[in-house]
Amino acid sequence: MDAVRWEERPQLRRPVLIAAFEGWNDAGDAASTAARYLATEWGGRRIASIDPEEFYDFTVVRPTVRLVDGLTREIDWPDNEFAVGVTPARDILFLHGIEPQLKWRTFTDQVVNVAKALNVELALTLGALLAEVPHTRPVHVTGTAGSDDMAKQFGLERSQYEGPTGIVGVLHDALAQAGISSASLWAAVPAYVAKTPSPKGALALVRRTADLLQERADVTSLEIASAAYERQVSEVVNEDEDVASYVRGLEESDDAERPSAEASRGHPSGQEPMPPMVGGDALAAEVERFLREHGDS
Repeated sequence: MDAVRWEERPQLRRPVLIAAFEGWNDAGDAASTAARYLATEWGGRRIASIDPEEFYDFTVVRPTVRLVDGLTREIDWPDNEFAVGVTPARDILFLHGIEPQLKWRTFTDQVVNVAKALNVELALTLGALLAEVPHTRPVHVTGTAGSDDMAKQFGLERSQYEGPTGIVGVLHDALAQAGISSASLWAAVPAYVAKTPSPKGALALVRRTADLLQERADVTSLEIASAAYERQVSEVVNEDEDVASYVRGLEESDDAERPSAEASRGHPSGQEPMPPMVGGDALAAEVERFLREHGDS
């Protein structure tokens, strides 16, 4: 089965694959936002997509209908898009989409086949997980690698995770079997704002990705959005002394633990999402209500 629909097959220079998926691996939309931002920053153009027919339950991830020129109705299906961006040192192959519900092994085979066809040298996945961290401190980004050599080369950790996994974990296994080196970056997002988009998490992933690849990316717009996010969340937190006390406790814990290894934060491996913080639902709902009502003001 070949579900990849090519629009062009470019010849790439030292290509690196950067992949991010909306869904379980994407707390606060941080990973998908970071991947889209880098694709825009590095001039990404679409070259292929994966036909969604075999990989989605359309009663869960529904297609959408839109009007073209106010007249013609057109259906947009969920898909996974490949795009190519350019940096001074190399070409970047981006993969962005929604975590599929069905046939993960077949799906990852499609991704690996594209990576092999374009001679990808390294695959880097982006993810975001929920953790008991404060929104007022720098975002913890954990990096893991699939081999000791890669861990030493990029200053990452070897993953020790055992437990449920998402499409990112399955993709790393498929890449390893195909002989393609891979690494993963995960940003820790505050669990009490789990459903609110986190530009601060996206900013941390963009910076860490650019640093790892030794490339440059202008992050001014993400810095502005991150400052607004922190200000807005702080405003609603400070309205309730109990909530403010809870966040101060997180800040104190974060300040005490920050000198320790990044891999010790959030999840033992830093490579899989955590469930929402127990008891945080009421706070999360209040914060999200506030942000919806106040927008970017």
